[in-house]
Amino acid sequence: MDKFGKSQPMKRVEDVRFLTGAGGYVEDVAPGDALHAVFFRSPVAHAEITGLGLDEARAVPGVHLILTAEDMEAAGVKLGMRGVRMKNRDGSMGAGPMRPFLAKGKVRHVGEPVAIVVAESLAAAKDAAELIEFDYEELEAHVTPVPGGPTLHDEAPDNVAYDFVLGDEEAVEKAIAEAAHVVRMRIDDNRVMVASMEPRGCHAEWEDGRLHVSFGGQGVWELKSHLAENFGLEPDQVRVSIPDVGGGFGMKGMSYPEYFAVAQAARALGRPVRWMSERTEAMLSDQGGRDLVNETVLAFDKNFKITAYRIENMSNMGAYNSQFGQAIQSNLFARVLMGTYDVQTTFLNTKGIYTNTAQVDAYRGAGRPEAIYALERSMDNAARVLGVDPWELRKRNFIPADAFPYESATGELYDVGDFIKVLSRAEAEADKAGFAARKAASEKRGKLRGMGLSYYIESILGSPEEEVEIEYCEDGTVNIYVGTQSNGQGHETVYAKFLSDQTGIPFEAIRVIQGDSDRIAKGGGTGGSRSVTVQNNVTLQAVGAMTAAYAEFLAGEMGVDAEKVSFDDERFRADGSNLTPTFLEAAEMARAQGRSDLLNFKEHAKLPGRSYPNGAHIAEVEIDPETGETELVKYTAVDDFGNLISPVLAEGQVHGGVAQGVGQALTERVVYDETGQLLTASFMDYGIPRADDLPRIAFTTEPVPSTANPMGMKGCGEAGTVGALAAVANAVLDAVWDKGIRSVDMPFTPNRVWSMLNEKTSAPN
Repeated sequence: MDKFGKSQPMKRVEDVRFLTGAGGYVEDVAPGDALHAVFFRSPVAHAEITGLGLDEARAVPGVHLILTAEDMEAAGVKLGMRGVRMKNRDGSMGAGPMRPFLAKGKVRHVGEPVAIVVAESLAAAKDAAELIEFDYEELEAHVTPVPGGPTLHDEAPDNVAYDFVLGDEEAVEKAIAEAAHVVRMRIDDNRVMVASMEPRGCHAEWEDGRLHVSFGGQGVWELKSHLAENFGLEPDQVRVSIPDVGGGFGMKGMSYPEYFAVAQAARALGRPVRWMSERTEAMLSDQGGRDLVNETVLAFDKNFKITAYRIENMSNMGAYNSQFGQAIQSNLFARVLMGTYDVQTTFLNTKGIYTNTAQVDAYRGAGRPEAIYALERSMDNAARVLGVDPWELRKRNFIPADAFPYESATGELYDVGDFIKVLSRAEAEADKAGFAARKAASEKRGKLRGMGLSYYIESILGSPEEEVEIEYCEDGTVNIYVGTQSNGQGHETVYAKFLSDQTGIPFEAIRVIQGDSDRIAKGGGTGGSRSVTVQNNVTLQAVGAMTAAYAEFLAGEMGVDAEKVSFDDERFRADGSNLTPTFLEAAEMARAQGRSDLLNFKEHAKLPGRSYPNGAHIAEVEIDPETGETELVKYTAVDDFGNLISPVLAEGQVHGGVAQGVGQALTERVVYDETGQLLTASFMDYGIPRADDLPRIAFTTEPVPSTANPMGMKGCGEAGTVGALAAVANAVLDAVWDKGIRSVDMPFTPNRVWSMLNEKTSAPN
């Protein structure tokens, strides 16, 4: 039987719990006697702190404690947050200024935490926070990601966090100089805020010198390590747990200052302390996404084959290095720099710039959407400038199917791919042939209609290693302990389904256990679309170990040699024996004989390589030139995810990713004024997409199974966002091209599009 041919649509088992209000989120699982924490945050973007009056706040009834950076240092806490640093062009390391848990001496963005107030009630904590006297000498703010301006950190001259290069600049310049055609483009990639349904939160408690922090996140081990380091504890003195999580999207994949301040408050008071962010607080302090400006150059020969690609960008880091911030628009951007095109002559130069705004880090796709957006916008624009069909230009430059495995210009080893096959399927699914008639019908109604194509590829990120433990329980159920972390993706369903498919253990008898560093020793967490591939890979290895162990055990029961015992996906069998136990029945036999070694299996596995999901996303928009309103009227996604475990969950992931990409394209944009004040600090001002902003999203798979893992799978969690951005933007440009408009930038809000159409210029920045 085909081990990977069992996948059928099924309902998510988690949903009953979530939809009936039985989920256990951070606020639900906090200890009943926990005190409440509120953070006093900076009201200004850039200032020297000259005084902090706390006496009135401390006198509020019910207040137990107020902590500052100095208090935390006095208690022996190491203040600095972690932050990846990239190498500069000259070989030196990027800037590494300290990011304190609470502001020390200076504030650098509106919303930066300055003090933590802990009280018996949330109301008392809020009242006290309002009485804190914050004296400061305001400094000029730097809010635009360009070098220069008021200095944020002495360690970063001109506010440059890093100056990263990759590729052969000399060869690229030579190819551009000799090219038959050269097409240049400037592309803005607007900042967005993540706005997960559940904001960030945590609670902390100490018992016998041991720290427990529970938070809404994407993995427990990084924070566990970080807490141990900063509090001077041994790893076994720290427990980190994660309950149900209402959305992460990369934003909850890193440590934040609040978790450390809450932990110290709990230690100082000897009481549990809880904190939950409010929405505007989240908008001020959560890591944002995107926010960069690209300048691209594509060089072509006379046959419209690409001979070189050059891209330079300035990316906004925010006020400090977030945990992965420096890596996003440099190393991770470079993973898919040239996308699906057969080009080896490339050059990337990216500069990260500190500004007096909240930090920027991973957001669904983490560098890959940004790179594909720049490339696919450039390809579409080049096709129009050169007078070539955009679909044909892509086909002409695709990596041929017989060229795999293929090493990209930036060192990625693409294992398999058949991009023309996928694009041809997309052409049929999107009814490209019928577009002219649809465009004519729109014109009769006074609307401008455009079709946009984006062909994306992803490089699955994160550690290729993972662990699993499978435990047979006395009640006839099975626990599977996993090292990834669901943020709503349906892991409880897909992992149980996979184990059930491989072992015949009833799906309903399997419990998925995650998110507790005391119960699961190691894990890579969730991020970069890694979860299902790496977790099921190690589960498959565990199934192999279990099968071999039980075959040897059952051989004695059956009176045959071990090599005679086989497993047929449901039962063990051997010629000459009537004994045909299932895994659960074999486990009960082992338990009865005291064979505890057959009741618990732990495995560790490493994938031999990354997988590379790819696909074609096609958007159609209608624009009302009278109002500038842009409506997404048709969306088609044809993706190569290799073999699927759960088609329904894969489709759900694509739908969610597309929605987030469409949101950035049509409605979302973080705006700061020149003083660093956030102007989009509520949903009254920040345009999250609504249900009526989206059409039915047509989803089809055209699988080319991966050779980088035994399941032939490719990750799917971020694909929708990676494909959606350029598909929508290219559709808008297609709609207005005949009006003489040659440049458009997201988001395509009615005012921006109306202004663009009426001014006959590119959209305002």
